[in-house]
Amino acid sequence: MNMLKRTPLFELYAKYGGKTVDFGGWELPVQFSSILEEHHAVRNNAGLFDVSHMGEVLIKGPDAEKVIQYLCTNDSASMQKNQAIYTAMCYPSGGIVDDLLIYKIEEHEYLLVINASNIDKDVDWIVSQAKGDVTIENQSDRIAQLALQGPKAEAILQKLTSSDLSGITFFHFRQDVDIAGVKTLVSRTGYTGEDGFELYVDALDACTLWEKILEAGKEEGVLPCGLGARDTLRFEARLPLYGQELDKDISPLEAGIGFAVKVAKEEDFIGKEALVRQKQEGVSRKIVGIEMVGRGIPRNGYSVYASGSSEEDEAIGYITSGTQSPTLKKNLGLALIQTDFASVGTQVEVEVRGKRVEAITVKTPFYKR
Repeated sequence: MNMLKRTPLFELYAKYGGKTVDFGGWELPVQFSSILEEHHAVRNNAGLFDVSHMGEVLIKGPDAEKVIQYLCTNDSASMQKNQAIYTAMCYPSGGIVDDLLIYKIEEHEYLLVINASNIDKDVDWIVSQAKGDVTIENQSDRIAQLALQGPKAEAILQKLTSSDLSGITFFHFRQDVDIAGVKTLVSRTGYTGEDGFELYVDALDACTLWEKILEAGKEEGVLPCGLGARDTLRFEARLPLYGQELDKDISPLEAGIGFAVKVAKEEDFIGKEALVRQKQEGVSRKIVGIEMVGRGIPRNGYSVYASGSSEEDEAIGYITSGTQSPTLKKNLGLALIQTDFASVGTQVEVEVRGKRVEAITVKTPFYKR
């Protein structure tokens, strides 16, 4: 474990009962109390996550917007300062390099927030594809990120600042906000399906801010939360995870994030030709929601078959994520399956430990606040 990377908050994990695991080369807490308790805390009150393992890349210069437009599938042309958008970054094949958030800091300055396991790959890709008058800085080691999520997040954070947080609307942010004496970029974004904030600070200030928020939120029932609850929360809200719903062999249209692909934007972008073709011809497979009818929990990698198919028939797809939903008390999954079987209400079978179990395709997201 000593070889694993650690965030600036690592020293506080033990104080709050954090149990750590190897997560893509990072030593991170899977839970502090229990996954279920933390999950329900976020749905009902608030939870605080250390997500400092995420990467941050600053792109600035006169050609910054041009570079962003070429790298990303979404359209950043109409972004205002202090606005964020979600996007995919694709290969020419249409497969996904990563999914990320773009923050417009200034007219010619953008912050890209990328997945922890992809930092080196993403930075190499961005540098190799960028042209023109720009500088690219990997600031992942300098910036820490906390996520305060849940219906009481605003009330808790408001105790620590004189800045009116209610004025920050969804997918917008405010820079240099004084939160308990810590200069913070406060963004109304998150990965749980709840209201809340993502907070970007200097790595040296992360421990101070973590403890101040937990102290301020005691009355509201805020809990420190780990990766376990983060995964069940994002799953219920159908928020994709790179490596499961997204990867180099899955396109944004197959993954269900076609809303972040703007093929009509003026500028050319990497993967556009392949994605335009997919839009015109339709995709042959797509990610759908699955609810188990029989007993069993669908897990990542489990095969999915057409209902009533024989042993000789090939699978129509596989489960990308699955769990027993803590909120809905159902065994649910996301599955990448052939489009012919993707309509809501289609009966299918999931192979659970060598036995095919009945399931049905259902609408997503499973949970919406």
